[in-house]
Amino acid sequence: MILLRDGTVVTMDAARTVRRADVLVDGVRIVRIGRVKPPRGTRIIDCAGKAVLPGLIQAHVHLCQTLFRNQADGLDLMDWLEQRILRYEAAHDERSLAFSARLGIAELLLGGTTSVLDMATVHHTEAVLRAAEESGVRYTGGKCLMDAGSGPLPENGASALREAESLGRKWHGAAGGRIRWALCPRFALSCTPALLRAVCELSTREDWLVHTHASESWREVELVREQTGAENVSYLEQAGLCGPRTVLAHCVQVTLDEIQTLARTATSVAHCPGANLKLASGHAPLTRLLAAGVNVALGADGAPCNNTLDVFHEMRLAGTIHLPAAGAAAVPPAEVLAMATVRGARALGLSEEIGSLEVGKKADIAVLDLSAAHFQPAGPDLHATIVYCARASDVTDVLVDGRVLVRDRRLLTLDAGKLAAAASSEARRVLSAVS
Repeated sequence: MILLRDGTVVTMDAARTVRRADVLVDGVRIVRIGRVKPPRGTRIIDCAGKAVLPGLIQAHVHLCQTLFRNQADGLDLMDWLEQRILRYEAAHDERSLAFSARLGIAELLLGGTTSVLDMATVHHTEAVLRAAEESGVRYTGGKCLMDAGSGPLPENGASALREAESLGRKWHGAAGGRIRWALCPRFALSCTPALLRAVCELSTREDWLVHTHASESWREVELVREQTGAENVSYLEQAGLCGPRTVLAHCVQVTLDEIQTLARTATSVAHCPGANLKLASGHAPLTRLLAAGVNVALGADGAPCNNTLDVFHEMRLAGTIHLPAAGAAAVPPAEVLAMATVRGARALGLSEEIGSLEVGKKADIAVLDLSAAHFQPAGPDLHATIVYCARASDVTDVLVDGRVLVRDRRLLTLDAGKLAAAASSEARRVLSAVS
């Protein structure tokens, strides 16, 4: 057993309860929240002066791109993809992809992110899955599917889907259920209608999530309209890809009718404000999405378009960039924190297991040190303090499935220092192959 003792527990339950309490973990689950006299032999983690949070959830990341951080600045989305990222992904070999995934996971876990929805690249997907298995992170994701367009990445759609199905049957439910498969068509412009329909059929048959991009920039939306005669989200709905098993990253340039489609079909949106700003895409109409009843989660996207995987950075942006247009109280901090916890869990189809600290749920937990100068003096609303003040470096301890992965700011499953020291050399090796 593990006892997180005397912390301020930010439960993110339906009442958004915040209370001074202990959290007792037995195996993979939370068994008690309150004042606990621990059984003999219980491992104690002192949380005095700290906030105890649900493990944070990012519903859109690209672990395959971590190695390309700082290599694609100053470009808008389509140029960023065509001039840099698609070529960089094509240059990956199994070694570099495994390294990129481990580097990204190390950053995520040290910053309190315990669950991710990831999109890998088209090849060597198992290198990413093995890194997730080794690290202890809760991972949902899969092979990127592309069978249209030019460049080095598109594949034969039928063979790519067969590979995705085979990998899904092998990996879905691995690591005690910690690893789950998702079908990942990259976006409408890189997939034929036949592939999108086949993804819909396979997702329905296997009950796998669909993870794709939609309406990230005006140029993308215009190209989709030219090629299909439809708006982006509307086109995906025609292919059967809108629904409770689907997570659409971005949705920056969506129409009011498309927002209603997202709400009606219970499609989740991953809001990625850091990447959307850096790629000059704009930002999603968050307040309209929430008002319509759309489930909105958060994601940092990829390291080359953000350039950080810090979920606190995303929360701070989500909680502030919409206020000039919508009003100073339009995005309550508790709602922003929900996007990184309970709403993220709902997007991943895991709301019964993670996203809040409640008895019976999985013990995915992040502990945040509140003693630093940038938190002081303390305010009356801890949700606001976390959203506006916290940083990844404030995280001291992280548990996933009741297993301690970070203790006293040290990652126990991967050598973060060694990864950081070798990253520049590994990036040079891969990028030297890019013509």
